[in-house]
Amino acid sequence: MRALVLTALLAATPALAETPLSAAEFERIVTGRTLSYASSGGEYGAEEYFEGRRVRWSYLDGDCAEGRWYEAGEQICFVYDTIPEVQCWTFYQRDGRLLAKFENDPGVTELYETSRRDGPLICLGPEVGV
Repeated sequence: MRALVLTALLAATPALAETPLSAAEFERIVTGRTLSYASSGGEYGAEEYFEGRRVRWSYLDGDCAEGRWYEAGEQICFVYDTIPEVQCWTFYQRDGRLLAKFENDPGVTELYETSRRDGPLICLGPEVGV
């Protein structure tokens, strides 16, 4: 178990020699797909990527935030309807999976892709039920 945790932690830390993905590379990888992400603490969230650099994000709680992404230097930045702050990340690719480093506070969050699929993100919406 310790080896698995250590492997996950090492995989989530981009090596200095790795080159960040360009916006074109990132767009080619993600458009039309839903990617799930985890951190060293476990599942983190999932994002569905649409044409035109539109996205839908969820912390896997059933609620989703609509948004869009854009390139800012070597970073990919996200703006969401329900999140006031711009979220900027540097993305890398290792062994066919994405790694993301949160640039707003680099010491806090590094994510790694755990799955990639063509299906939609499930969004229940706020206060759904009877």
